[in-house]
Amino acid sequence: MHDLLAITLKRLEGVSDDDRDVLAALIGETRAVSAGRVLVEEGSCPQVSMLLLGGLVGRVSILNEGGRQISELNVPGDFVDLHSLLLKKMDHSLVALTDAVIATISHVSLKLLCEARPRLMRALWGETVVDGAINREWLLALGRMSATERLAHLFCELYVRLEAVGLAADYRFDLRLTQSDAADMVGITPVHVNRSLKTLREQSLLEWRGGSAIIHDWSKLARLAQFDPTYLQPRLISSDQNPS
Repeated sequence: MHDLLAITLKRLEGVSDDDRDVLAALIGETRAVSAGRVLVEEGSCPQVSMLLLGGLVGRVSILNEGGRQISELNVPGDFVDLHSLLLKKMDHSLVALTDAVIATISHVSLKLLCEARPRLMRALWGETVVDGAINREWLLALGRMSATERLAHLFCELYVRLEAVGLAADYRFDLRLTQSDAADMVGITPVHVNRSLKTLREQSLLEWRGGSAIIHDWSKLARLAQFDPTYLQPRLISSDQNPS
């Protein structure tokens, strides 16, 4: 987790080592949370923001009839909810989709830090800009891609993001989500997820079984998904870590 924190701080562009040290000193004690735990309720007014150090957290909206839409997936190394610093009330919930480890930073400390260190404020703002870019990519996929293309795009994105923090390599990574979770991300049913995964498997592009994902043909999968990782900057540590 210390290494992951170092990677997270390293990717903050335009800040000094002193800025990074000050931010690191504000990060509170870590705590483990179980899968399914609601970390932040929709409509609440959080007093802290969170840094995810392990596991996966989803931004979740619940419909009146009980349906669920996951509008973004946070991976280790992400500042999960910096935007809550400015929101009066949360317009979505944050849910641990797997067992997770989080650390918190108080909003009071963040506000004082941003006022005193404008370079760090711009870097943290950059993190929220990337969040918006991810959300736009997911929206495009929901509106214009087939179910199989959406899943292909999701797996391409997750591989690149996890590789950047040292949690994926050789086109393999752990993904301990359920097919229901994936369905709520790409806007289809779990049965349709299963069918789309079968299509990708039969085309020798991707396998996802037992919590492990294997990309067999990156070039073809990325082409099918129309995937371009540019929108993930500055989440990528360096361009030479992008799969090709």
